[in-house]
Order: sequence, then structure tokens, then C-alpha cells
Amino acid sequence: MNEQVSAAAPTRILVIDDSNTIRRSAEIFLKQGGHEVALAEDGFDALAKLGDFHPDLVFCDILMPRLDGYQTCAIIKRNPQFSAVPVIMLSSKDGLFDKARGRMVGSQDYLTKPFTKDQLLQAVLQHRP
Repeated sequence: MNEQVSAAAPTRILVIDDSNTIRRSAEIFLKQGGHEVALAEDGFDALAKLGDFHPDLVFCDILMPRLDGYQTCAIIKRNPQFSAVPVIMLSSKDGLFDKARGRMVGSQDYLTKPFTKDQLLQAVLQHRP
């Protein structure tokens, strides 16, 4: 039944990661799940795409050049237009401190890289509006 729902109204997902491999993997997994995907290679790129794409959900890497994931998440959450959009942090570290800091800036969840297709799609099911 979930597939029929996502086929009728695909979830719009923005993936922010400085790793081309992670971005492409996430894009493939999410598109196989029937979702619409936009990719950004860092926080500035993501903020430029937010207004045009209007995502329903954001996956955001923590360690990125120029603007890190915590700063990017905080900026997204401070914008009234996007404050309700769930943000899921991505990190290769599975640290308690990172998870707590992510929650402090407004993220809904935390996914450790490398993630599987099932983990990614499960996170979308849990957090999409």
C-alpha cells in the first residue's frame, strides 16, 4: 500500500553531502523507492536549491566544507518556510555527541554512513509528512 501512496505523491527529498558517492547512492536508492530527489554538494548549494525544490525531507551530511551540516540544519530550521521540514543528519561517526548536537540544531534523526537502501527508505517512511 505504501508504494501506491508514494507513486501518487512522491516525497521530495534533498540530499546534501560533499561525497559524490554518497549523493549518487542516496539518489539511486530514493528514486528506486519512488521519490523525487535533488542533490547538493554542500550547505551553500543546498540553501540555494531549497527555495526552488521545496523538499518534504532533507538528508544532511555533518562534515562538509564551508558550511557544515549543523550550520546548514540550523539555517533551514530558522526559515519559517522550511522549519517544519524534517532534517536527518548523515555521518560516518556514530557518536552520541554528534546525535545530541544534531538534535540541538533541530534534526529529527541521525543515519550512520554507509547506509543501506533499506535504512534510507525506512528513514523516509518514518519522517515524511
